[in-house]
Amino acid sequence: MANVALQNYYDIVITGDSISKGVVYSEEKNKYVISDVNYVNLLKDNIKGTVRNIAKFGNTLLKGIDTLKRYLSDKPDIVVIEFGGNDCDFDWEEIAKNPHAEHRPKTDFYIFKEKLKELIKFLEDANIIPVLMTLPPLDADRYFKWISKNSEERGENILKWLGSVTKIYWWQEKYNSAILSIAEETKTRLIDIRSAFLDYPDFRQFICTDGIHPNERGHKIIAHKIYEYLQKNYTHLLKE
Repeated sequence: MANVALQNYYDIVITGDSISKGVVYSEEKNKYVISDVNYVNLLKDNIKGTVRNIAKFGNTLLKGIDTLKRYLSDKPDIVVIEFGGNDCDFDWEEIAKNPHAEHRPKTDFYIFKEKLKELIKFLEDANIIPVLMTLPPLDADRYFKWISKNSEERGENILKWLGSVTKIYWWQEKYNSAILSIAEETKTRLIDIRSAFLDYPDFRQFICTDGIHPNERGHKIIAHKIYEYLQKNYTHLLKE
């Protein structure tokens, strides 16, 4: 596994979904917005070099790989990979309409694992250092209310297919566990932001009303965890 070479300037690319994009749900505006108080913005002024954020709202791993490859001609030093939240999600509209049908996640679990390992190898073969991030935990109760859209009938239909609201948390945890196991298997650097949330007695205070996006306080937790990781392992990436 390649090491981060000592140099005065680094080119870092952040690839991921709406979390890395900085999307939060604004209660005041009653819609999703991109907050300036996101973990990338909180960190980038402390990094020696450039931090390019190519994350997109709604991104899955497969979409993100296609986008990332267009940015690799400049040979960044490091690529931070934050995927899984959309990959493990379902088309809740279709589930609500037909709860007795078979429904698949946006990215099949085994395809997610296979493609993540392929991406890691692709980057390492190009002498680019991959860094994996775990998923922040979700609030299953709030997310269930969110996808039910305050409709009792819709909620009942989703629950017919789902079986239990707690399955939402379990299913996301399954994809998060895949990230952990792949990091260990491939000896890839890992920043475990999930554990930083779970260190709090009630992590839900750091999650938006939709149950899935970290709020601005949550982004500060992510930024602090990453900064702590760099201080411990790669101080040469940080400005003095």
